[in-house]
Amino acid sequence: MKHAEATAQAHTEAPTIDLKDPSLYINRELSWIEFNGRVLGEAQDPEKPIAERLKFLAIVGSNLDEFFMVRVAGLKRQVESGALYAAADGLTPAEQLERISAACHQQIRAQYQCLLQDALPALEERGVAIHPISELSPDLYEWIDNYFHRQVFPVLTPLAIDSGHPFPRLRSMTLNLAVSLRKRMGGRVNSYFAVVQTPQPISRFVRLPVEGLRFALLEDIIMEFIGDLFHGLEIESCHPFYVLRDSDLEIDEEESQDLLEMIEGELRKRATTAVVRLDIGADCPDDVLEHLMRGLNLKEKDVYRVDGMLRLRDLMGLTGQIDLPELFYPPFVPHTISRMKASQDIFETIRNGDILLHHPYESFDTVIEFLNQSANDPDVLAIKQTLYRTDGDSAIVQALETAAENGKQVTALVELKARFDEQANIAWARRLERAGVHVVYGLVGLKTHCKALLVVRQEEGLDRLRRYAHLGTGNYNSSTARLYTDLGLLTCDLQFGRDASRLFNLLTGFSEFPVWRRFIVAPLELQDATVEMIRREQKHAEEGRQGRIIAKMNSLVDPRTIRALYRASRAGVQIDLIVRGICCLRAGIPGVSENIRVRSVVGRFLEHTRVYYFRNNGSEEVYLSSADWMPRNFLRRVEIMFPIEDPRLKRRIIEETLELHLKDDCQARTQNPDGSYEWTKAPIGERIDSQAQFLEIAAKEHGEQTMRPFSADFLLRHVSERDLVHFVLDE
Repeated sequence: MKHAEATAQAHTEAPTIDLKDPSLYINRELSWIEFNGRVLGEAQDPEKPIAERLKFLAIVGSNLDEFFMVRVAGLKRQVESGALYAAADGLTPAEQLERISAACHQQIRAQYQCLLQDALPALEERGVAIHPISELSPDLYEWIDNYFHRQVFPVLTPLAIDSGHPFPRLRSMTLNLAVSLRKRMGGRVNSYFAVVQTPQPISRFVRLPVEGLRFALLEDIIMEFIGDLFHGLEIESCHPFYVLRDSDLEIDEEESQDLLEMIEGELRKRATTAVVRLDIGADCPDDVLEHLMRGLNLKEKDVYRVDGMLRLRDLMGLTGQIDLPELFYPPFVPHTISRMKASQDIFETIRNGDILLHHPYESFDTVIEFLNQSANDPDVLAIKQTLYRTDGDSAIVQALETAAENGKQVTALVELKARFDEQANIAWARRLERAGVHVVYGLVGLKTHCKALLVVRQEEGLDRLRRYAHLGTGNYNSSTARLYTDLGLLTCDLQFGRDASRLFNLLTGFSEFPVWRRFIVAPLELQDATVEMIRREQKHAEEGRQGRIIAKMNSLVDPRTIRALYRASRAGVQIDLIVRGICCLRAGIPGVSENIRVRSVVGRFLEHTRVYYFRNNGSEEVYLSSADWMPRNFLRRVEIMFPIEDPRLKRRIIEETLELHLKDDCQARTQNPDGSYEWTKAPIGERIDSQAQFLEIAAKEHGEQTMRPFSADFLLRHVSERDLVHFVLDE
């Protein structure tokens, strides 16, 4: 009773606050840079295995590349168009660019400091080193000479730049060499300028034929013999540089007769879009830099001078050549759940009760097995699936092909607009069509981001068809399922099956948005439903009952949802937000968000699960979703959120996925009101590391297995660079 009276009194006496005040919001782009700083913190952590720290340095570099190619490029276009629109935090596009530049320059300096003063020396202590050409012995120099002229020289193309040769259209993310040359003609010296692109197919880290793991950089080798490309001229200087272009696609779907062909055309244009960043060595002369800036149409603030090798995303490739297991995390094998090992019939297993899968701790092979059995089962009549991102030699695609060849009606919704995976998805779409799969591309103007698989089966003694569904928080990608944490549900619940059928009818036909039995679907309903559930907790608190929200997601950006959370906090609702990446909400502001705590978990696996918990006066509700709380997920994508209704599974998600993350005092960082994050580790031996605990839970629940573990070399051979460098911008 005292709690109810205190809550009611506090609510009555709360001063009026404008919840749209820009000071209550953190800028989205600056919050993302803060997140990338947490990733950098993993690379700086001396407790991590050194090769894993090198991976995190690569991830930081890859993240920054995509950030510039998408977010910075978009802001630059806004500035050029004269846009003065301010975000919820009050910053205009021009102001954002200024702050981004300052923050990124600082972060890149810290990244290189970690590489040069920490990571590379630590690797060298363990026998792994990158050697300058000048340090090589005469025998090794001779080997390098032969390697260059046999394996590299025939591939190189010098590109002169003068009145007859305009500055070349260098592709984004390419590493190039700026070459200054001169030729003496009598008493006069003529100056020339050229560009040489380093060949992409050749490994950048050239392993030297000596004991141990010793490497030379490909660009260093080319620079050593660059004179062989320009006979009769003197080399004045040669400096590597790295170019990033605007890589966002501009697609008018309503004007498109063939979306696939339009996207292919836009992909070709990426080679000619504006350059948004230039990286170059700190020792590059000013006249060379000015030549590059003119040719690439850049300003000084777009240039990043660095000490050390460029394009740090390539460090991931170096880890693939390090065959020293002690420099990596201990091998890990996803476990097959006990119920799957006890039965060969996955349909029977699902009929005996819903199956919850927690990846990567529990194997994604269960989902593949479900699809394979469906493809080969004579009683299965139809299979329908969404594909947002899938992997290289995809078992998912192979199963869909098999199903079509077996005469089943197979429908695949391939999202062609999945950023940076457009080309791969076009290839899968054409491959599936050749196999007889009906391929569709979703709704005009929307990305289809939901993760759903529907299997329709005729079963003996049943007067209707039974529908089996898999719904998840992550992509149908067996490679990233080993790297990302996600939850998936296998069910044959009647209402879930009906909603899944309605979803695919919406995506493939002309259906209007139907009435859903279990699903909550964006873009029409999800935002309203989310805000309403937050308001319901607020009402419980205002009426003296306990209000409680726990939400785990990748990003929190949506201003309307943030305002609802602020109102709930002011009413006394206790709110815990586990947000891996961007968070525009400020926690801990007196009178606004003192009841909100924000934490971010960054660790060995990418936290990708979206879970939403509402206490609802003791009638607890738990939802899984493909959607973050962002405007794009609520308003510009087809997303689903669905409830977990089995009490046993609901309790498991609350106790394992949510409460264990809230107890994490090893990998979790806590947000301060100014938007910074504090990383305070408990003493060794007293820590709770949520991801390590999940590994232990899976081993205890499902027992040890003897499958071959995946190594860094295996990942480099079987997993795409984008999947491996997995703290991605788009997700």
